[in-house]
Amino acid sequence: MTLLEEPSTAIPAAEPPPAVSTQPAAIGDDTPRKVRNVGRTDLFEMAVALCSGVSLAVVLSVVMDWTNPLTLVLWACVGFSVSQWLLVRDRAGSVVATDRLMTSLVWSSGGFAVGILGWMIVYVAAKGIPGLSIGFFTEDMSKVGPLNPGGGAFHSIVGTLQQTGLATLFSVPVGIMTAIYLNEVNGRMAPVVRFVVDAMSGIPSIVAGLLIYTVWVSPDLPIIGKQGFSGVAASMALTVVMLPFVTRSAEEMLRIVPGALREASLALGAPEWRTILKVVVPTARSGLVTASILGVARVVGETAPVLLTAFGSSSTNYDPFSGPQSDLPLFVWSLLKQPNAAQIQRAWTGALVLVSLVLILFTLARVVSNRGARLGGSR
Repeated sequence: MTLLEEPSTAIPAAEPPPAVSTQPAAIGDDTPRKVRNVGRTDLFEMAVALCSGVSLAVVLSVVMDWTNPLTLVLWACVGFSVSQWLLVRDRAGSVVATDRLMTSLVWSSGGFAVGILGWMIVYVAAKGIPGLSIGFFTEDMSKVGPLNPGGGAFHSIVGTLQQTGLATLFSVPVGIMTAIYLNEVNGRMAPVVRFVVDAMSGIPSIVAGLLIYTVWVSPDLPIIGKQGFSGVAASMALTVVMLPFVTRSAEEMLRIVPGALREASLALGAPEWRTILKVVVPTARSGLVTASILGVARVVGETAPVLLTAFGSSSTNYDPFSGPQSDLPLFVWSLLKQPNAAQIQRAWTGALVLVSLVLILFTLARVVSNRGARLGGSR
């Protein structure tokens, strides 16, 4: 090439792009797998395992001469679990097999619990609906004999409302203030108070009834004197049972309040009491209401404390501070042990009313909790 020749400006040819393989990549040991997905193969394996479990239970019932249905169900569950684990392990490995086994156990346990609860509700409803009438909610048992039809649980409904209402009035403010002290103030006495609350949570309800009977109802204590059986004595016994439940539930609700809200209020110069009153409590209001409702549902079905403190009555007593008084759990307990069909029918109807009241309270607590969660999310 001479000096007058220009350098070559030819553009080199572009290299062809690498070929893209259409074959799926091989799955190695380090490739993550979604073991939670359940497909047709898993359903088929569950069906085979179920047949294996039932076959095992049938064979054992014949060989061992077992007739108890619960024993057969237990061995069927064992056979199902073992068969499912072996089938899934041979196909997908031990990790997926363990996941399928735990999933089956969790779903089976949940279904068993829901089935037992549903069976109880249906059974109580079937036994109690024949006795439902307007008179059951407007009449008491003062003018009805044990063999005569009619009568109702009006006196027990009045007693339940008064005793539970007084217990709520006594325990909810004290429980919420105790929870505020434990979670917000956390003073020197907080460990002692928390220990006492935990100890009270494990006290049987009959011990609470014996306590109030000793210091309030019994005539053998000269400090207070003989107060006698009354609805307020029953409410104090229910307060002993309800107070630790409300305290612990309210404390858990206060713990979920974000700490940034407290810090922002304190940074703006608000004192601690105003931060608690204007920031913490309004934020946890729905949770505190839910804790109170669940506390009411916890004590509304107690029988032993009421038996030792209110004693029960067949007539309506509107004065909770004087004289024996009945409530729905005591009404059911006293009639269900009678040897005639009329009293037993009234007891089942009272049980239906009591179960309905508890379900209403739990549903109301769930609605309040969900509404509070939605409002918190919108804020």
